[in-house]
Parts: sequence; structure tokens; C-alpha cells
Amino acid sequence: MTDPAPTPASPSQAAKPYLLLRLLALFYDLWPVVAVWMLISALFNAGYYFAGHSEREILETASPLGVLLWLCCLLATGAYAVASWARGGQTLGMRPWRLRVVGVDGAAPTRTQLIRRFLVGIPSLLLGGLGFWWAWIDRDRLTWHDRASGTRIVRVEKR
Repeated sequence: MTDPAPTPASPSQAAKPYLLLRLLALFYDLWPVVAVWMLISALFNAGYYFAGHSEREILETASPLGVLLWLCCLLATGAYAVASWARGGQTLGMRPWRLRVVGVDGAAPTRTQLIRRFLVGIPSLLLGGLGFWWAWIDRDRLTWHDRASGTRIVRVEKR
């Protein structure tokens, strides 16, 4: 008697990627995001200069324009992450480590899930990475943003 053909593992059964791989992917993604932040900042500073401010005047972080700059950087970061996840389930940083965002059922996540993942990922990271460290004690090794968005990170097999 032959064994039936093996079925692919569902995301809940698939081997969960180690926290280190997720952090390495996040670190890798930092560099293209910083480049976009620098471009946005250069545009803001050029506009500030051409609006009549001298070269020696600094755009204050706490000023309304400074807050707008930070919001633009946050929106650009979110657009990068959500568009990358929606397009192929991976950001640039996730590709070398073969990580992919999927829905709980293994299907492609919805845009709403991806936006929620990004929005919950912000405090997850900014609170000292607590949302990431949570994966060490979670029974399914999920982070806060995994749980909140109904998405999972799976490791893709080599082709």
C-alpha cells in the first residue's frame, strides 16, 4: 500500500520562522526606507529654503512643518510595506530570508489586514520591540501584529 501524496502544510502547521530572521528582514528593510525618508526630508528642506528661510535656519522637529515631515515619512513607510506585501507577500528585506506574509488560511491577505498589520507593527516595534519579543512566549510564535491582523509569516521553500 502506498502512502497518499503529501499535502502542503497550512500556515499554522508550517515551520514558523525564527524571530532572528524576522528582525534581520526588518533591519534589511530599514535601508530603502531611510533612503525614502532622506528624499522626503530633502524635498521638505528645499521647500523650506525656497519659502524664504535662510540656510542656517533649521526645520524644527516639533514645529507643525516638522510634524508634517514625520507624518509623510510614516505614510511613505506604510505605503512601501503594504504595497510590497500586497504585491507578492514580501518586502525587499523578506526576500533573502524567504519570508512571506499570508492570511491565516494561507491565502493572500486583504489590504485591510495589511494596513492593520502595519499600524499594529508600529507600537510593536517602538515599545522596545515588545510585540516582536512576544513571539518567544506565544504558543504559535506570533507577534502582536500577526495576531491583530490575522496574518502570518511563513518561510517559503527554496525553488
